[in-house]
Amino acid sequence: MTYRNRAQIALNLGGLIADGFIAVEAQDAQQVKNIGGDIIKMAKALGVSENILSRGNSINEFAENSDWSVLQEELEATQNEVKASMQSHRDQDLVILVSLGGWIRGTQVVSGAILKNFDGRTAKVLRQPALVKFIQSKIDSISPDLRNEPLVRDVGSQLAVIEKLVSFPPGNAPSSEDVRKI
Repeated sequence: MTYRNRAQIALNLGGLIADGFIAVEAQDAQQVKNIGGDIIKMAKALGVSENILSRGNSINEFAENSDWSVLQEELEATQNEVKASMQSHRDQDLVILVSLGGWIRGTQVVSGAILKNFDGRTAKVLRQPALVKFIQSKIDSISPDLRNEPLVRDVGSQLAVIEKLVSFPPGNAPSSEDVRKI
């Protein structure tokens, strides 16, 4: 929970929000509450917490009551409020990084699940070249100072590798080794 810069906080916040959605799907109330608290801590570190503190309390309440459908909506609303708050503070670069962090974590979880019980038909879901190109274009639009931070540069270079791995021909499936690399 202690990161050195705003870019790292934003990327990790996106991943944490993705974990929140996974915890809701798993109907793990304690994990949802833990993640909700961590989201608030990270949002505070980014200066956007005033808009989501009440959402954090709602997340805990819905988790305790096992109100899963409302909880998922509340988590989506929290994610949207974090992004809206960043945009209102003119932190569009951080909005991009939060979204990127969520996509990275989601892709990590999906590819891990596919690899666990590898099936070429299921692995086809990883074919996302247009999405990776779109994400790369968003990273390219980040301010030069932030884009030149080592972490953001590393993520950008890894996206080029991932783009090649998810650009297999339509109708084909990636190998289990490619899924592992993803």
